Amino acid sequence: MDRISRRRLIGLAAAGGAALAAPGILRAAPMLVELHLYGPPAGPSITLAHAVASGALDGIAGTVTFAPWKDPDELRAGLASGTMGAVILPTLAAANLYTRGLGVRLANVMTDGLVYVVSPDASLTTIAGLKGKRLALPFRNDTPDILMQRLMLEAGMAATDVEVVAAANPIEAVQLLLTGRADAGVLPEPAGAMAEMRAAQEGRAMHRVIDLQAEWGRITGLGASIPQAGLGVTDAFIASAPEAAAALQAAIAATVPQVLAAPEAAAASAADALGMPAPVLAKSIPHCALLATPARAARPALEAMFAAVADADAAIIGGRLPDDGFYLL
Repeated sequence: MDRISRRRLIGLAAAGGAALAAPGILRAAPMLVELHLYGPPAGPSITLAHAVASGALDGIAGTVTFAPWKDPDELRAGLASGTMGAVILPTLAAANLYTRGLGVRLANVMTDGLVYVVSPDASLTTIAGLKGKRLALPFRNDTPDILMQRLMLEAGMAATDVEVVAAANPIEAVQLLLTGRADAGVLPEPAGAMAEMRAAQEGRAMHRVIDLQAEWGRITGLGASIPQAGLGVTDAFIASAPEAAAALQAAIAATVPQVLAAPEAAAASAADALGMPAPVLAKSIPHCALLATPARAARPALEAMFAAVADADAAIIGGRLPDDGFYLL
């Protein structure tokens, strides 16, 4: 072998070794340059934050980030401005936005319900038992409030039968409970776990006295589950990368079993993103009913919930059931 061919052979071998050492070079380019994901300070965001931290979404975009939205007003502003293209949001809100023509479609359902009434008083085990009590309630006129209004209506109660202590967010509702300014609170996870752990640190007890999922199932006959939140994507996001939503769903579906099997690890990777202690997140995961059901498969449960809510106020879902186009996957 002459010197030139030997040198060429060595060069080819080196190039092949470099490609094997960096297999990303051999893969197709990501669908997006950047992917910015958003979610509430609640259980499904643990799944999404863990997917980002574990690299499960790296094939979708060159840069992937997750950030929490603080309240429904920030969520709506982000969707309206186009800064949020892929976001976990309440399915009721997604239906409302879609039916009003605001270009949001549902990719999946990421929880079957994670809202509990929490109280230091273990005897408050029924909705009717809350009559005359001070009830800490985050996110007025959004999902926790809507569910409670429907359950109170079924119990023959008026809105004035409880003293609502409004909270800007679930963490503020926890503080209202711990300081005795509320007798009970409507808390989505992981706020329920936080209330339990903080009370225990002070030598007190805090109880999940009412499971809203079970109550919902009792009054509707739909089973003890509420398809409460899922991943929504905007029309602009779909247009920018038509295959990205399906890839996101596949990655989320693969991540959920990891979160359930190793909650401490998932909590550790989500703690900074959600701004909550990892032990609180780990404790909350068993109460979050996490899943990743494609929207079309969840449609019967979603439509049953939408109809049950619309019986009291159809405006909550924009006046009508969303049509086929709402269910993206």
